Formats: sequence, C-alpha cells, structure tokens
Amino acid sequence: MQTNTPSYSLKTLLGGISPRQFMAEYWQKKPLLVRQALPGFQGLLGKNGLIELACREDAESRLVLNQRKRWQLEHGPFEAADLHELPARGWSLLVQGVNHFLPEADRLLRTFNFVPYTRLDDLMVSFAPPGGGVGPHFDSYDVFLIQGLGRRRWEISGGDDLSLVEGAPLRILKHFEPEQSWELEPGDMLYLPPKYAHNGVALSDCMTYSVGFRAPSAQEIAGQFLGYLQDQLQLEGMYADPNLQPSRHPGRIDADLIERLATMIGRIRWRRADIRDFAGRYLSEPKPHIFFDPPAKPLSARAFAKAIEDRGARLDAKSLLLYQGRRLYLNGESYTVESAGQAALRELADRRALGPGRRDAALIACLYDWYCAGFVHPGIE
Repeated sequence: MQTNTPSYSLKTLLGGISPRQFMAEYWQKKPLLVRQALPGFQGLLGKNGLIELACREDAESRLVLNQRKRWQLEHGPFEAADLHELPARGWSLLVQGVNHFLPEADRLLRTFNFVPYTRLDDLMVSFAPPGGGVGPHFDSYDVFLIQGLGRRRWEISGGDDLSLVEGAPLRILKHFEPEQSWELEPGDMLYLPPKYAHNGVALSDCMTYSVGFRAPSAQEIAGQFLGYLQDQLQLEGMYADPNLQPSRHPGRIDADLIERLATMIGRIRWRRADIRDFAGRYLSEPKPHIFFDPPAKPLSARAFAKAIEDRGARLDAKSLLLYQGRRLYLNGESYTVESAGQAALRELADRRALGPGRRDAALIACLYDWYCAGFVHPGIE
C-alpha cells in the first residue's frame, strides 16, 4: 500500500488562528473554511489502497450508491473485484479508523490533539467518483473535512429543519436548502459543528479525510454508567416480606412490594470518585470491533527493557491511554503506578510515545505487560 509521510503545522491548519481562538470562536459554534490548511496535501493513500482496507475483516467500511435517485447502503468487508466493477459515477466508499492501519493517518489525526483525546475519535477516508456522495445529512459531532485527491463541492446549511427522508437506508435530510457553497481542492479543509447540515458531491475522482470527534448521547452515557455500577455495587440483603398478608388478587402487583423495591434501589449510591473511575474506563474502552495483536515472538523482559532504553516506546495505534491524578486508564482498564513512573506514563499518554532512556523497574514491568498484550511497542516511529 503506497503512502507518503508529510508533516503538518498548526500555523496553517486553522488558517492562521491559534487553537485557543478556534475553540473560543468556532468550536461547536460556526463553520470555518481554511484554504490550504495542509499545503501540498494530496492524500495518504489512493483508491486501490482504500479498497484494500475496505476488504479487511477488522475494518469498518461502507458503500453508498445513488443510482437513478435511489439510495443504497452496503456494509463491508467487501470483495475487491466487486468494488472495481462499480459504475463510473454516483457512489462513495468509506472506511472508518484508517488511523489504526496507516501510521501516516495516525499522525494526521494527532495533529488535532489540541482537542483532548477523550473527544478525538478517528480518521475516516472516503473515495467517490464524479457525482458520488452520501447525500445531504448532519452529524451529531464536530468534524473536519480535509480534501485529498480531486475536488468536491460542499454545500452547508445552519437551518433547524433536520427531518429525514422516510424509508431511506441513510439519514438523508428531507428539506435541505444550502446557504453556502464551496469547492474544495487538495489541502483545503472545512470545519463543521454538530448538527450543521452539509452535502458533499465529488466533482472528479476525489478522496476526503474526515476527522471525527466522540459525542456520546446522554442515553448511552447513562446506560454505560449503570453497567459500571452493576460491576461495582455490593448491596447486602435479600428481598423479604415477613408481614405479607393473604391476597384476594394474586395477579396484582402490591403497593407494599413497590415500596420495598424502592427502598432497596434507593440504597444505591455513588461518589464523584466512581464517576471519575467510570469516565476513565469508558472513554478509553476500544470499540467492539477492535482487537489487539500480541507479539508472535515476544521479547524477554530483559530484552524489552534494553529496547525501551535504546529506542523508547510507543502506544499501539488502537490504544488509548488516559490519566487523572494517580490513576491511569488504558483500553478500558484502570491502573495505579508508583510515583516514580507517573511522569513517564503521562508523557506516553500525551505524546503517545516515550523517548529512550533508563526507566524505573516498576515502570518497565508495567510497560512489559502492556507490550505482551499488544498495547505498547518498543521504538518510536
């Protein structure tokens, strides 16, 4: 798979404004178009490279077709031969999490680390021939749309009518009236806040790189927290009703039973510390389709320590390491590390890499366990 290794600068990425100004004036507030946000950017892979990824079992991929005004949606993995036989117009192939497969894509995604990793999600890449797109829609999260190969016309609207076409396999807006329109060329970028309607149509063979952000619903957070409590709670006692009276209506749910259940459920308590622990586990948890590959022939603990000393270490592209206070959270699990290693692990979390040098024995032991699980690798790319 052919890739290149460009470098990116915050000086051009946001059109000359600082991340602080961007967050204050644009983030979740209004769109921002940046011409040549990535000067010289032509993309990180070609059509065939994206097709390779779309055929992988461990990649999330979709194919959207719009033929004769009829929308179709198919999910991968696909057969390469089928994708090469698609028509010359009116379709789009999308692959999520390309940063998990290409180091160059991961570097591009990390250029946006002025937004915390708790919110940064993944890099999606799409290919479309002329006329291809996914229709007018809105996202529930912030997105940066970076143009790679070719040209695409983007139309956007800040209207409040977000009603959808009934029966469509995608979330297509029923009434989309564009307020602004631009043609994006390689290196251009468009930022859109959540629920800002947009429609992108390829004007030539084109590839778009979408930096997406995590924005879970209140319902999802509540459900996940209740699941967390279920694993953490230890309530004593059993349901009991020693004063139960004979019933004339055995099918009725008695009011006394409801009161007893309310009392038992009312004993559920949680503290701010529980929410902190839940947040670390939940926000670092990999998506269900993500799996890690332990080393086929792992280094010995001594050889690993020498490799870390000589070459440093890096997180696997699929790993997420977060921290709060003395607690660290890696891929959904909680860890406590001795104070001597905390600064190094915070560096690993922030930079996703740890420079060469001698390390504390407890830290090396922790890193070695993570290495054996496929979470961490020796060396800095």
